[in-house]
This record gives sequence, C-alpha cells and structure tokens, in this order.
Amino acid sequence: MINELSVELPEGLRNQLINMAMEARANSYAPYSHYRVGAAVLTGNGRIFTGCNVENASYGLTNCAERTAIFKAVSEGETHITVIAIAGGKEDADELDLAYPCGACRQVMREFGDPENFVIIVAKSVKEFKIYSLGQLLPESFGPGNVKE
Repeated sequence: MINELSVELPEGLRNQLINMAMEARANSYAPYSHYRVGAAVLTGNGRIFTGCNVENASYGLTNCAERTAIFKAVSEGETHITVIAIAGGKEDADELDLAYPCGACRQVMREFGDPENFVIIVAKSVKEFKIYSLGQLLPESFGPGNVKE
C-alpha cells in the first residue's frame, strides 16, 4: 500500500533504497533484542548513506538504524535528508516486519527534513512496503523553525 504524497519517488530508486536498508540490516549489532534493523537515507544532494541498529548492554545507549544512517550523512556534510527506507525484524524470522521508526528517530528526521516532503518507506521487501510522509508519522511536530528567529 502506498499513501498519497506530494513527492514523486521513482520505483527504481525506491527499490534501491529498500535493498540497501535490507543489506545494512545484516551489519546490525543486536545481541539483546535480536531485532535487526537497517536503514538507507537519500540526501538532497543525491547521496545515499546506510546504517544499522547498534545495541548496548546499557540499553539507553543503543542507537537505532535510522539515526545511525542520518548521523553518518550529517557527519559527511549532508544536512538535508529527503527519503529513508527502513527494514527490520527478528533475526531468525522467515520474513521481515514493518519496522516503524521510534519517536526519537522521527524527531531526528524532523531536524533534517521537511515534514510534508520527507518520505519514509517501511519495508518487508521491494514488493511489500508502506510509504508515509514524516508529517503523517509525526504530526504537529516541533522543529528548527520553532527555535530560530
């Protein structure tokens, strides 16, 4: 199912991002939850960065795949993110889940993208996925415009 968005996302690019998220998932470090997640972000300059979840014995220090990918992009000078694909599920499952971003990840996305034009792809595969705008998953958000003069 695809929700109507104002952003046009070509099928080839969508599939590439989903596949890259699935590949990034393989690098997940999840010895506690055994829930492996990968993400791929597309920047406004057309660059793609991937990330995976990295757990820690002190659970609060765990980092989600979405934030890992976004922080990698930002660390390379890319501060405008337009699309993220997320793929995740239990490490021994026969198929992936629709792994939605947590609240902290949604807020980080808001820092680096416009709510109505930031595309979030939540995927089990290139054939089974859902697409949302950030505004749909984080309505009435607080962002950079709220603190800038």
